[in-house]
Amino acid sequence: MPHFIDIADFSKDALLRMLAEAKRRKQDRAGQPKGAVDADAPLAGRTLAMVFEKPSTRTRLSFDMAMRQLGGSTIVLNSGDMQLGRGESIEDTAKVLGRMVDSVMARVHGHEKIKALAEFAGIPIINGLTDLSHPCQIMADLQTLEEHKGRLEGLTVAWVGDCANVTRSWIEAATILGMTMKIGAPEGYQPEEDVLAWAAEKGGAIIVTEDPAEAVKEADCVMTDTWISMHHREEEKAKRMADLMPYQVTPALMAQAKEDAIFMHCLPAHRGEEVAAEVIDGPQSVVFDEAENRLHAQKAVLLHCFGL
Repeated sequence: MPHFIDIADFSKDALLRMLAEAKRRKQDRAGQPKGAVDADAPLAGRTLAMVFEKPSTRTRLSFDMAMRQLGGSTIVLNSGDMQLGRGESIEDTAKVLGRMVDSVMARVHGHEKIKALAEFAGIPIINGLTDLSHPCQIMADLQTLEEHKGRLEGLTVAWVGDCANVTRSWIEAATILGMTMKIGAPEGYQPEEDVLAWAAEKGGAIIVTEDPAEAVKEADCVMTDTWISMHHREEEKAKRMADLMPYQVTPALMAQAKEDAIFMHCLPAHRGEEVAAEVIDGPQSVVFDEAENRLHAQKAVLLHCFGL
């Protein structure tokens, strides 16, 4: 079953094929109304269920519009409105979904829920985000990076600040696609040892340092993510802010990267925390190209999952 669960599940060729499809479809519909259906309508008659345990802007919009442009349809299921939110097992929920829709995109907390959906639904499952990984975001990031740099292999990307699910998926992508990834984060905020060990075993060039300037040195792209989530308690927020403020992406830090370096952020962003407004709203920022590319990249993911 062609699921889309983690970047590490794919070969270099498979990732590049999806990126090429995203690029082609973006180019082919340039200038058309957003709601126009692609000429080939490859997913006509197909329905995607979108399951949300977490709030969403870009994931919800990109998959909904992707299905519409590909000729298909969507059903939105918030977990609080489902029996899943009232104690029904993920296994039973998966089996019901598999009888009624053609594919499921789920944005959930535990990675084990995505795995269970894949095991029991009998239809393609897409990881729209879990606490462990965010592969759909990385596909859009890769598309954006290639658009602005003309290539992926051989580039150096820098991650600064807290390391979480997006960082993990980026480590997997950089390793598979032959990029150097430099991570600047304080102790306690660095990537998990298991993904670093996986990257080392695969020959990945992943460098972890506590020095943010060293991390961004000679980088083609600088990235960060929000430091504070809804689940953080107030006292925890204060500690995180104190620990991570030296890692804010400022104009001075961007100046340590290559002169033509770009800045990316998966959004939502908090100006004055993980990134200065002068950076995210400045000429090196490509964050809204990145956000738009969620749509095009998700179309390629969907077509992969349907074997098209």
